[in-house]
Amino acid sequence: MIFTVAIDGPAAAGKGTIGRAVAARFGFRHLDTGLLYRAVGAKGGDPVAAAEALVPGDLEREGLRTLAAGQAASRVAAIPQVRAALVEFQRRFARAEGGAVLDGRDIGTVICPEAEVKLYVTASAEVRAHRRWLEVGGDEAVVLAEVRERDARDMGRADAPLRAAADAFVMDTSVMSVEDAVARAIAVVERRLEERG
Repeated sequence: MIFTVAIDGPAAAGKGTIGRAVAARFGFRHLDTGLLYRAVGAKGGDPVAAAEALVPGDLEREGLRTLAAGQAASRVAAIPQVRAALVEFQRRFARAEGGAVLDGRDIGTVICPEAEVKLYVTASAEVRAHRRWLEVGGDEAVVLAEVRERDARDMGRADAPLRAAADAFVMDTSVMSVEDAVARAIAVVERRLEERG
């Protein structure tokens, strides 16, 4: 069975947590597409060459979850040639037999507009910055500024800007527990699977 769950949204909204839980619940494979861009940014050198040479092992690299790696990812993701090099990797993963969950910024709008389920997971900048601060520490005001800067870059880029697909189910997790957010996402996927028979 080919069945794609596309989860988009800004940094620290809960996409990854929801994506991993949905994949585990249905036995689908999971890809945090942000790791692709983080790995390219972390490799240094020419980002286009790094994207073209990316292999699955690069996603296991230490330090890909740091704030610095996230900022580097956002910068290289704004380069059209980097995005083009990584699109096919993501599409092959998404449409392989057995079901897949991909979370990122442009999965439902660009990578897999034909996805069977599209979720757009968001939360206020303040809530997302607080979550990220709990993960990485430092000065919470600086983390908030970085979250806002990243949002502006991700939403304002010319190529594949961050936005909800027209047919996405939008979930604001600002005041939701993790359990409630996961349950809501699972219910959406279950309903779609039932519709498909």
